[in-house]
Amino acid sequence: MKFLTKIKEGKRVFGTCITSFNPLWPKVWKGVGLDFIFIDTEHIALDRTQVSHLCQVIAASGIFPIVRIPNPDPFLACQLIDAGAKGIVAPYLESPMQIRELVGATKFRPLKGRKLERILSGEEIVSPDLQAYLDRYNKGNWCIANIESVAALDRLEDLLEIPGLDAVFIGPHDLSVSMGLPEQYDHPDFEAAVIRIINSCRTRNLSVGIHFSEGPERQIRWMEAGVNLVLHSSDFALFYQRLQQDMHQLKSAIGESFSQGNDSQAI
Repeated sequence: MKFLTKIKEGKRVFGTCITSFNPLWPKVWKGVGLDFIFIDTEHIALDRTQVSHLCQVIAASGIFPIVRIPNPDPFLACQLIDAGAKGIVAPYLESPMQIRELVGATKFRPLKGRKLERILSGEEIVSPDLQAYLDRYNKGNWCIANIESVAALDRLEDLLEIPGLDAVFIGPHDLSVSMGLPEQYDHPDFEAAVIRIINSCRTRNLSVGIHFSEGPERQIRWMEAGVNLVLHSSDFALFYQRLQQDMHQLKSAIGESFSQGNDSQAI
């Protein structure tokens, strides 16, 4: 897939979040040059069959399907890979063990149980034949950690040192709340935390991204700081923002005041 090729070449990759099930999505994906699509089963009401269908269609379009599981559960990670996901994100990771288990699910599948525990802990060495099989079976799978809490920041270096981790997605909303700075994305302390995560990832040759559902200005700011996984907005947010703008223009044209509701929140 072009996603992995571009990553290896040191280029940025661009994606968005899909929150709805629609058979016409491929027409949109092919028209805007996306490299990956993010499906979030932590917050979005999509069932397993719908997620599997989306992953298959996304991959058939030459785009890299990334799925966030609801909690750091290696069995759920394997389940979503079986469904067609190539990248797996686990939310709110705060311990090396959680990342090690996610690596096991994405890079050592179908091994489970005590044998996998022994391999991940270094107690057992993988034989050449088994390693060749695992490499083929899990080819192209990506292990991605959500870093979105103060506890994760406190152990950041330990978390990023786990072999097999490919990338980090920064969760700005949860991170800001955990820091006691809810949605204060321009606060110096929040920006310092994001810069620290980006720098720590890039010095270890790990990819890193951050998700915002506002305009592209924040994405450009963090691209300049080193982000190479550009996860921009979502179908819901983009629809809301564009419809809001259009309704304001339409009502202004006839002299009717526009009543703006609450802003859509990032997913």
